Amino acid sequence: MTTEAKATDDSFHVFDTTLRDGAQREGINLTVSDKLTIARHLDDFGVGFIEGGWPGANPRDTEFFARAQQEIDFQHAKLVAFGATRRPNTPADEDPQLKALLDSGAPVITLVAKSHDRHVELALRTTLDENLAMVRDSVSYLHAQGRRVFLDCEHFFDGYKVNPEYAKSVVRAAAESGADVVVLCDTNGGMLPAQIQAVVATVLADTGARLGIHAQDDTGCAVANTLAAVDAGATHVQCTANGYGERVGNANLFPVVAALELKYGKTVVPEGALAEMTRISHAIAEVVNLTPSTHQPYVGVSAFAHKAGLHASAIKVDPDLYQHIAPEQVGNTMRMLVSDMAGRASIELKGKELGIDLGDDRRLVARVVDRVKERELQGYTYEAADASFELLLREEAEGRARRYFRTESWRAIVENRPDGTHANEATVKLWAKSERIVATAEGNGPVNALDRALRVGLERIYPQLAKLELTDYKVRILEGRHGTDSTTRVLITTSDGEAEWSTVGVAENVIAASWQALEDAYTYGLLRAGVEPPE
Repeated sequence: MTTEAKATDDSFHVFDTTLRDGAQREGINLTVSDKLTIARHLDDFGVGFIEGGWPGANPRDTEFFARAQQEIDFQHAKLVAFGATRRPNTPADEDPQLKALLDSGAPVITLVAKSHDRHVELALRTTLDENLAMVRDSVSYLHAQGRRVFLDCEHFFDGYKVNPEYAKSVVRAAAESGADVVVLCDTNGGMLPAQIQAVVATVLADTGARLGIHAQDDTGCAVANTLAAVDAGATHVQCTANGYGERVGNANLFPVVAALELKYGKTVVPEGALAEMTRISHAIAEVVNLTPSTHQPYVGVSAFAHKAGLHASAIKVDPDLYQHIAPEQVGNTMRMLVSDMAGRASIELKGKELGIDLGDDRRLVARVVDRVKERELQGYTYEAADASFELLLREEAEGRARRYFRTESWRAIVENRPDGTHANEATVKLWAKSERIVATAEGNGPVNALDRALRVGLERIYPQLAKLELTDYKVRILEGRHGTDSTTRVLITTSDGEAEWSTVGVAENVIAASWQALEDAYTYGLLRAGVEPPE
């Protein structure tokens, strides 16, 4: 059952609209169960308000509100229902939309209203005075029913450009009728930070209303516009997780919260919540079935990744020299990328990250640097294949390669049958623990057949391999040659159910490159499992 949420501080609101506005992103289609899961994650993060959708507009949102109040024990957030002001020339207490909002049981209601005069006349097909009456009647009616009311002024900034006095009159009508916050919406996402700051400051001075900001990202400025509004006096920010939303999206919840907490010094989420930000961002991405953006500020896996040797040298002295915050503050980690741009410091820091002590052995580090640069010249990429790099590094540091098995030969056959189907069969000949192994398997492709044959041959000797699963496979034709006579790079991602790692192979033959990556993947999996290689 829902309990009274423990708000961080009502003087500043973090309002999340992932379940309504974020769900309008192309490619996102949330079930009720998905919405409940995301709501739990948002509550764990500590947002103050979660806008769950438009009850009465569709059965899914109506069901969500009914289930959320029964199934989620909100610890921080208050549930918000979204809807429109009453219809023109309809009493508020007879309007079916307002009734559906009350029936949702949500303690907070956000109403959307027109604040652009042309939208009032062309979209609502009513008069400017009737639109103001619709705002007053709807807000005062819901307020009288014991609901907290926020009002979203749709297309506010565009309307302000052409008729600032009318736009401000909508703000006054809402505030005077009992709206706790009036939200200025950059619905088209066309504004820039300086413009937002100037308009918000003027409206605040002229109306005295408590103002919020809702920014779309069509100019790539939604986060900056949101913070500019805060600079001008807005105390309510509307965002979506990972910036999901219609067209190119909304203001991204995570960089906004991180900026408010770490740059502005505002406490807007509960203590300890910021350190959960990366986890929650990725968890929500999994629910909506979109790959987390690797380059997203604060929470992307590349947000604190360093590749240039110059950067690594500085970071070795003091990480703050090339990082604007400590990644642990937002639940992220620093990563060193190893490539042909790497220097000694990059290798030393990467070794430390992997738990391999290189000591002060300058010759060892120099050998690794030279080997990485030589192999990257051949087409290998170690910044995308940490597991292959770790095997290389351990080989140099320990003076021998980790070998759990030795390949005698492998063969993959693709048969084109008369009925148009294909058969893929692979045979591998291996040596493991002084035993010669011959294994054959079929698959849905030559690489899959090789993978299965490798498992068939080795799982009896290394049962730990049964947990491994190939989760991603990428092929790239490298520059320098053309067509089927090209050098090929293969990246394979493997999982043991607890973690994932990537390995790389390069050869003129795509199957040969795949085999290299598979060998590294299995070798690394056994290393992770704590298996000691045979002498």
